[in-house]
Amino acid sequence: MMNLGSLVWKYLWAKPLNTVLNVILLALGIAVITLIFIFNRQLQEKITQNTKGIDLVVGAKGSPLQIILCSVFHMDFPTGNIKLAEAERLSQHRLVKSAIPLAMGDSYQTYRIIGTTQAYPELYGATLAQGTWWQHDLEVVAGATVAQLLSLKVGDTFASAHGLSEGGHAHDGHQLTVTGILERNSSVVDNLLLTNIETVWEVHETEPQDSVHKTILNPSPLIPSVEAGDTVREVTSLLIKYRNPIAAIQLPRLINSNTNMQAASPAFESARLFSILGAGVDVLMGFAYLLIFISALSIFIALYNSLKERKYDLAIMRSMGATKSRLFTAIVCEGVALTLAGALAGLAMGHGVLALFVQWVGESQRAGMSAWVFYPEEIYLLGGSLALGFLCSLLPAWQAYRTDIHRVLAGS
Repeated sequence: MMNLGSLVWKYLWAKPLNTVLNVILLALGIAVITLIFIFNRQLQEKITQNTKGIDLVVGAKGSPLQIILCSVFHMDFPTGNIKLAEAERLSQHRLVKSAIPLAMGDSYQTYRIIGTTQAYPELYGATLAQGTWWQHDLEVVAGATVAQLLSLKVGDTFASAHGLSEGGHAHDGHQLTVTGILERNSSVVDNLLLTNIETVWEVHETEPQDSVHKTILNPSPLIPSVEAGDTVREVTSLLIKYRNPIAAIQLPRLINSNTNMQAASPAFESARLFSILGAGVDVLMGFAYLLIFISALSIFIALYNSLKERKYDLAIMRSMGATKSRLFTAIVCEGVALTLAGALAGLAMGHGVLALFVQWVGESQRAGMSAWVFYPEEIYLLGGSLALGFLCSLLPAWQAYRTDIHRVLAGS
């Protein structure tokens, strides 16, 4: 008597086209669900990680979402600049615990150069793998991803380009020197070149200036190398941490109503971004569940129809000593084997498509998206697929169990 595994295999490949089509149909549904789940999960993780410790972002008047995308995730263009003097006054407000200034406008081979203070890498827990932090103007520290992809080493020099995309005018007169390389920590700093704000100002000055490092009588609370109340210099944005919960209610309204600046909440704008994406995600998920339903129906029909064609074979097997439970188990195993193959193919397809997406879309790679991260929920998806195969095969298996061998053989 043929063993159960061989029997199931023989029946599955008796009609290879039906088997392959059922597997592909289920795999497509599982792949879409896997792809959406992994992408959403990693996106939420990156948003949570990169907004940690930032209660409010303040920039020039414009779109709050654009301010968040630019100053937190570094994926959009600034809405403009804000006066340093105005930023100083805000940083000294009683509701503000800390404020980190950012200045941007240049890049190197599309990787952004961010002028800031050392409080910024500390915010993300960044540590040095090599070299030292910047000590002087025109010194930069490279994020791990930037250093790897651009083959930057401590001591290398380069000229920044104006703008945040390719094709900008190169500042050849100001060579930047790499003094340090950061350890990889899977945050946004992996994709940045960090320097002091004075470097950003110096690179953009059309005439030599000595005001940045002259004797300071009343240093700025944000940038001590310049006088407080400087009405000429500008920064791009401020990353603010509240002193107490009351600030979340009062401070954004105060900024938006009484200043030339725009306040944007990372938590609120991130939720709004997900709500915008949510409609498209829901449509794709609905399509995936439809594919799985059609696949389940197709598997059920295939098993039910094949049972009719195999009645004589089943009756012969019974007459040769096969038990009813053995036939029942064989049909159930067919359904489970089909859905197992479809689920495994779908999981592999979902991860594979995400890998291609990350490879082709540079922003995804820079955001630290990875196709080869596996989550416990994927086991549940696999288990659900097996349960689906079991349910689809129950009725055909029950019919096989109830087969009257005398009637079938007599009718033949």
